[in-house]
Amino acid sequence: MAGPHPTGPEDAGRRAPAWNDESAGPVVRPYALTGGRTDHQRAEQFDLVALIVTDEAAVAAREAGGAAATQVPPGPPAGPAADRWAPEPEHEMILALCRTPLSVVEIASELELPLGVVRVLLGDLLDRSLIQVRRPAPVAQFPSERVLKEVIDGIRAL
Repeated sequence: MAGPHPTGPEDAGRRAPAWNDESAGPVVRPYALTGGRTDHQRAEQFDLVALIVTDEAAVAAREAGGAAATQVPPGPPAGPAADRWAPEPEHEMILALCRTPLSVVEIASELELPLGVVRVLLGDLLDRSLIQVRRPAPVAQFPSERVLKEVIDGIRAL
């Protein structure tokens, strides 16, 4: 049989276990970044190779309206809570990274965040039209062997 539970009353005078790595700093769990959300309704748009680019015009408009948005008129709140959305630092980092198109997997790698968390954060930005999702260019189709033979025959005929 195992000994007493380490958090039992007999261990009340013991010190808490020390961290193994003091230089690690504070750890934020991924679910804290997303408010506990694990999926986004439009997450299917964010496959690994989807290209994400910041919509500079929308970001500029949001920043220009930022001062006005912080001023609350007297009386009851007018408008949905989504109008009062304040981006997390990770949202801001995504917007900065995606000034040039990046794939979803590159964003996750740069931010060192799990792919699911990045998809939720991207969904937040897409809901507010701050990013655009682009499909990667399709792989070029090579001409058929018949077309290549006709081109070669045409060149030989010259």
